[in-house]
Amino acid sequence: MVKNIVLGIKAYFGAFSLISKLKLWKYFAIPILISVFFAIVVTLSVYGLSDNIGAFFSKVWIWNWGKETFTAISNLIGGLIILILGLILYKHIVMALSAPFMSPVSENIETYLVGEKDIHRDTTFSQQLWRGIRINVRNLFMELLLTIPILMLGFVPVLGLISTVLLFLVQAYYAGFGNMDYTLERHFNYSESIKFVSKNRGLSIGLGSVFILFLFIPVIGVILVLPLSVTAATIKTVEALQLKQ
Repeated sequence: MVKNIVLGIKAYFGAFSLISKLKLWKYFAIPILISVFFAIVVTLSVYGLSDNIGAFFSKVWIWNWGKETFTAISNLIGGLIILILGLILYKHIVMALSAPFMSPVSENIETYLVGEKDIHRDTTFSQQLWRGIRINVRNLFMELLLTIPILMLGFVPVLGLISTVLLFLVQAYYAGFGNMDYTLERHFNYSESIKFVSKNRGLSIGLGSVFILFLFIPVIGVILVLPLSVTAATIKTVEALQLKQ
C-alpha cells in the first residue's frame, strides 16, 4: 500500500504541463468558481461558528479560575471541528457538482495516454452529474461514519496524534476516490467502481493526500486543486486499469 501511496503523490509531477499541452484549462473555469465559492463558505463558517461551538464546550468548566483559558481552548477546538467537517462537505460537494465538467477532461487525458478514440461512455450532462452526486453522497456518509468516532478519539490523552493521522488518511482516501471516479465512470458501474477503488486504496490515499494539502495553500490551493487532482488521478487510474486487464 505504501508504494501505491507514493505513486499517487508522484502523479502530480507533470500534471500542470500535461493540462497545458492538451489545452484543457478551458474545462476548469466553472469547477474553479465552484471550488472558490464553497471554500469561502467553509472559511466564513469556521470564523462564524467556532465561538458558538466553543461556548457550548466551555459550559463543561463550572469553575471561575481558568475560565478564560478553557474558553479560548474550547473556541480553538470548535474551530477545528467546523474546519474538518467543512472540508469533508467541501470536497464532496465540489467533486459532485464538477463531475460533468471533469469527465471530458479525464476522457481527453485517457485518449492521449492510451491512444484510442472510442473510450468514452455515452452519458449526458445530467447522467454524469447524477453519478457524481450518487458517489459523493455515499462517500460523504461513509466518511462521516468514520470521522465522528475518530474526532472523539482525539479527546483521549495521548491518542490525539493517532486521531490526527487517521483523520488525514480517511479524508485523503475519499478525496482520491472522487477524483478517480471521473475515469472509472467510463469503465465501471457504481458498484464496480467502489470495489475497484477499495482494491486500490493506497493509490486513492496518495492522490487524495495532495488534494487535502492543496486546500491549506491560501487562495491558489482552491484554484489549482481540481485541475491538478483530476489530471493526476486520471493518469494513475488509467495505469491501474491497464494492469487489471
